[in-house]
Amino acid sequence: MEIKDTAIIGMGALGVLYGSHIRKQCKNDAVCFVMDEMRAEKYKDAVVTCNGEKQQFRIVADSEAKPVDLVIVAVKYTGLHEALEVMKNCVGENTTIISVLNGISSEEIIGARYGMEKIVYTVAQGMDAMKFANVLNYTRMGNLHIGKTKDCDPERFDALVRFFEAIRLPYIHEEDILYRMWGKFMLNVGINQTCMVYQTTYSGALSRGAANRTLIAAMREVIALANAEGVALSEKDLNDYIEVIKTLKPEGTPSMGQDRINKRASEVELFAGTVIALAKKHGLYVPENKFLLERVREIEKGYVG
Repeated sequence: MEIKDTAIIGMGALGVLYGSHIRKQCKNDAVCFVMDEMRAEKYKDAVVTCNGEKQQFRIVADSEAKPVDLVIVAVKYTGLHEALEVMKNCVGENTTIISVLNGISSEEIIGARYGMEKIVYTVAQGMDAMKFANVLNYTRMGNLHIGKTKDCDPERFDALVRFFEAIRLPYIHEEDILYRMWGKFMLNVGINQTCMVYQTTYSGALSRGAANRTLIAAMREVIALANAEGVALSEKDLNDYIEVIKTLKPEGTPSMGQDRINKRASEVELFAGTVIALAKKHGLYVPENKFLLERVREIEKGYVG
């Protein structure tokens, strides 16, 4: 099994980040963006600027898509179910699928449609990519953390590793990928929601004050949930992820902060919504995430129909 061609679903910050990298390392037709026909018509001649470099990607309408070796799902959680339909012609018997969505549930949702054996669990972490309109800027590309689960096809996993090595894509092989996913979820629940609610940056969330208190409290609620789910997150993990935030561009803001600036619907249901649902399952108290959910909904009322 060998990965030669890639289809990316989602032309946001991460989609463009990985699309640009693959395009530079491989021939131009080795990667394409697949989208519905209306979007394909809109973006077919679009010029995307990535760290100052103008690029044009190959755009393919979903109705004309063919099976590829690798599908990267890079939409927001709010667009996942639509993406499942858009990508259907891209998935063949030997297609491997990775999801760089936030949260802890996208792999199971995609796997339920296309087969868990096609999924390699993946966590995108450490990047500070910010995309406004067709302009993407980042100072850190971060890593793709990948790992095997009981359903993972070892041959697919090995092919993915060889592909990442060949294209020099930074990755880390995790022995316990679910532990890593919960850690990233903890980080996102804290930093994404805090930056949106307080309309602040990475450095603002780390500065002493209300935003920082919310950041820490929200992350601690995820530690309690992870422990209830059998995942051994701890205060050490919280401290380690705070150190990760410190490496990001201080004036940058994560995806939910960008959502507020761009007046888009956010992924609050993926973060606080998931925390609250799991807390109910385990009989835990999560007041900080309830506050964040209510506040984000209030903010979105001003611009989301």
